[in-house]
Amino acid sequence: MYIVCCDLEGVFTPEIWINVAKKTGIEDLKLTTRDISDYDVLMKKRLSILDDNNLTIHDITDVIKTMDPLEGAKEFLTWLRSELPVVIVSDTFVQFAGPLMEKLGQPVLFCNHLTIEPNGRISDYNLRQHDGKRKTANALKSLNYKIIATGDSYNDITMLKVADNGILFRPPANVVKEYPQFPVTTEYSELKSIIEKILADDS
Repeated sequence: MYIVCCDLEGVFTPEIWINVAKKTGIEDLKLTTRDISDYDVLMKKRLSILDDNNLTIHDITDVIKTMDPLEGAKEFLTWLRSELPVVIVSDTFVQFAGPLMEKLGQPVLFCNHLTIEPNGRISDYNLRQHDGKRKTANALKSLNYKIIATGDSYNDITMLKVADNGILFRPPANVVKEYPQFPVTTEYSELKSIIEKILADDS
C-alpha cells in the first residue's frame, strides 16, 4: 500500500517567510530552503532579523491569515486524499500552520514548534526531530508502506531519496541541476498523472 508524503510551502501554499518579507520590506526574509540548504543557519538568521526589527509572532500570523493556498492546491489535495493516505511533512511551525491547514481541509501535518515569550517575541525554534522529513518516510516504510514523496527544496531531498518514488514540484533551477534523478513537475495535473501511473504500474 502507498502513502504520500508532501511538503507544504511551495507545494500547496506560498512561502510564508516570503510573504512576511513582502509585508515588512525586509529582503533577507525572502531567503528560504530553496536558497540555503542548512536549515539551522536559515532559522537563526530569521530569528536574528525578527529581533533586529522588533517583529513578533503576531506580525507573522497577521500575514498568514491573509494567505491562501496555491491555485488548484486544495482541489488536488482533495483528490489525492480520496485515493491514498497523505501526510504533509513540513519545516513550518504549528503556530504558523493553523489558518492554512483550515483552508486546505485539515490534512494531517507533521511540523515543528516555536518558543514564544509572553510579549510575543520568538526566542527559539524546536524541531520535532532532526531531519524529520527523511525519518518520517523511513518510519512509514517500516510499517510496510511504499512512499511517494514530493517537495520543492533542499530540505525535501533526503525524504525524496528515501521514498520509492520522489518527485520535485516547481523546484528552483539550482535544485533541479543538483538532483537530476528526480522527475520535475510544474502543474498539479502533471503530478496527478505521475501518481496515477505509479499506482497503475503497481497494480
